[in-house]
Amino acid sequence: MAVLAALALALFGAFFHWQILDIGNVAWLLRGTDNGENALGLHAWLHDPAPGFLHTHLLNAPEGVGLLFTDSNPLLSALVFPLRGLLPADAQVIGWWLLACFFLQLFFAWLLLRRHAPNALALWCGVLLLAALPTLFNRIVHVNLMAHWLILWALWRFTDPARARSNKGWAVLIAVTAFIHSYLLVMVGAIWASAMLERLWTDRKGAPRLLAECAAILVMVGAIAWSLGVFEPHWPSGNYGAFAMPLDALWNPGVETFSTFLPAIEQRPGRGFEGFQYLGLGLLILLPLAAVLARRLPRPAPDAPDGLARLKWLAPALAVLTLLAISTYPDIAGQRLPRLHLPSDLAIALDAVRASGRLFWPVAYVLVFAGIRILYRLEPRRAGLVVAALAVVQAADLAPMAMSIRAQSAEARGAPLHVRTASPEWDGLVAQAKDIAFIPGDVTKGLGVFQEVAWRAAKARVPVRAVYAARPSLASNARQNAETDAFRRGEVVPGRLYILIDGEPIPPPLLARARPLDGVTIVFEP
Repeated sequence: MAVLAALALALFGAFFHWQILDIGNVAWLLRGTDNGENALGLHAWLHDPAPGFLHTHLLNAPEGVGLLFTDSNPLLSALVFPLRGLLPADAQVIGWWLLACFFLQLFFAWLLLRRHAPNALALWCGVLLLAALPTLFNRIVHVNLMAHWLILWALWRFTDPARARSNKGWAVLIAVTAFIHSYLLVMVGAIWASAMLERLWTDRKGAPRLLAECAAILVMVGAIAWSLGVFEPHWPSGNYGAFAMPLDALWNPGVETFSTFLPAIEQRPGRGFEGFQYLGLGLLILLPLAAVLARRLPRPAPDAPDGLARLKWLAPALAVLTLLAISTYPDIAGQRLPRLHLPSDLAIALDAVRASGRLFWPVAYVLVFAGIRILYRLEPRRAGLVVAALAVVQAADLAPMAMSIRAQSAEARGAPLHVRTASPEWDGLVAQAKDIAFIPGDVTKGLGVFQEVAWRAAKARVPVRAVYAARPSLASNARQNAETDAFRRGEVVPGRLYILIDGEPIPPPLLARARPLDGVTIVFEP
């Protein structure tokens, strides 16, 4: 465990500034990003005088919003909530979540490889190659999705026949995943379904019990989804396929500062981030090398401990995930693409995986895992040297990526918390307000301002009538549109602080009441 902890700390220091581990350091987060929303959702829940179950009414008042839809981490939030009395008023735990993800990622990679590595050098270099895929670090802007260790956990369960058959262990993994992120649930669910398919095929007499167990797990997932507010009517995005995986994604870094050796080829809008699947030069050498060695080296018996025959049961699920990852249907702005009009029910169902390019992650992990295991069949000394050489190439290739990502947390070294609303007058205004409305209600058009004001408001326990939600609710959309229309007619609610964003003009009846503050137009009468 000491080696795992040391490796986790080394990776963390390479990609992030240590100051993000300070739970009172929030300045690096409230900058109009998904991570700002992540921190804001938990912050509001911790300060809510009447919090619901993973639900706060201080954002998107009066309906409130589930933490899942603020991009907060429901599982992490539940673990932190009992400690709220010990936390500072301005608190974040995202830094510690990142460090925990690194440790768990390395831990499950170690579990997968420890019984197969011919020596310590091959083991630890293999662990780094399997754990440190570039796709993991690329998720820094959406940290819940850095829980790639859930994929490795599922793969670890699958590779052992006894563990793969036991739904008790799967139920724990699936429940944990459901409380972290829905995309990871789809990926873990695909591996679980493959294990159940193998069990059904090899033990058909046990089919009734198996079906009952699977039904129980699905009911559990449904109950968790209900508790998180997933079944509330939400506005579908309608852009499934816009964030697909490019066909050259495995060898295309996409960003010039992400690779030392390979050129970045610009992607169409939406593809370069959600569809990012660059493997790194070390792994791009490993996979074809392993393919050649698999044909030349003696193959172990199918039931041998170091055999890879079980992975064939993953093939159907991985094929489906790959097809979803590369599929592209809607028109994209500025692109002349054929449009396939999906049935409305299917379009709404697929909206749950609209960032479909992410779904290739389990495929990449299985390929890398199999490739490393094949290299382990080499003579022990040679295996260690080959895997170590590939790890060195991989590290050298990703060095600029580490520097680029590390720069994103540079503000943690001493930047002020509020940069867009720096005036101390904001605290007084927020404290006097009955509630706060943003005009228009779509706060993505002024997300940085929204996050700073909403952070102040939550700390003062003042409701904010808007939120940036991953899935906007139909009821909230209708209310916000009605409030925006009323404001544009010059109608305001006494005691409500109105904040205008996106160049919203001041209605003539309200010209005398409006004034600027830090370049933001406000309308307020206590």
